[in-house]
Amino acid sequence: MGRESAKKEQRTVALIEFEKLDRTVFDSLSAHITILDQDGIILESNQAWRDFATASGLPEDYDGIGENYLNICDQTTGEDADDAKQVAKGIRSVILQEIDEFLFDYPCHSPDGPHWYYMRAIRMQGDGPIRVVVSHEDITQLKLAQEALRKSQAEIEDQKQSLEETNIALKVLLKQRENDRMELEKRMLANIKQLVFPYVEKLQNSPLKAREKTLVNIVSDHLNDIISPFLKQLSNAQLLLTPQEMQVATLVKDGKTSKEIASILNVTEATVNFHRKNLREKFGLKNKPVGLHAYLISLK
Repeated sequence: MGRESAKKEQRTVALIEFEKLDRTVFDSLSAHITILDQDGIILESNQAWRDFATASGLPEDYDGIGENYLNICDQTTGEDADDAKQVAKGIRSVILQEIDEFLFDYPCHSPDGPHWYYMRAIRMQGDGPIRVVVSHEDITQLKLAQEALRKSQAEIEDQKQSLEETNIALKVLLKQRENDRMELEKRMLANIKQLVFPYVEKLQNSPLKAREKTLVNIVSDHLNDIISPFLKQLSNAQLLLTPQEMQVATLVKDGKTSKEIASILNVTEATVNFHRKNLREKFGLKNKPVGLHAYLISLK
């Protein structure tokens, strides 16, 4: 009997120590935890739950034990009423085993700033009476981080939209600038053709002295050098070409020989070669190792 009594005493001491450890762990958890019975009566609460109650204005020795948590939720008024009613409904569903657990996050702001909590209600395991563990974990930092991320994403989206709008505007401006440039080139080439080249040609065909003829040819060559950069588009080149020169240029671009072009246009081969020479001069290819066919293909 002495040995049995000693074992019983050891088991009792071990149980007491375990309960102390159990209580220490329970009070060490950061979540605000309370345990309810099947009617919603508070049976136990941990230190974090009691500290929060005290910080909310309740007496320092308040533990909530014996109060009906569900009734408190049902009787809540004001802006928190809807959240409290959802919590009560969720806990009742857990008690009735309609759901395994109830999860809910909600705001609970205070004078020191905004706060959010994540609530979880779940039935305790075992064959004993119904017990529901209700925990409230502070997720304020998570919510603030999510809000900061949302604002950052919104700002990035606004910046993206602004950049897209700016990009569209720049494309429109660049397109207009390109159109203005092309229009300026066309006007300049048209003016040179109508106001300058006719007089240069008259001088070249006049009975000038050798020195004067050389000077006129130099002017003609320099004019061709000036306008050649603008003849990168066939539409611009047309402004300086005669109709027959344009026909010859098109056929040269298509790879036709002088003999084939002469047959197509019903002119002599010498006439075609004359036009080819004029084309090289007008395109600024005189004395340059660039084929007329290759040059015309390069034009847009």
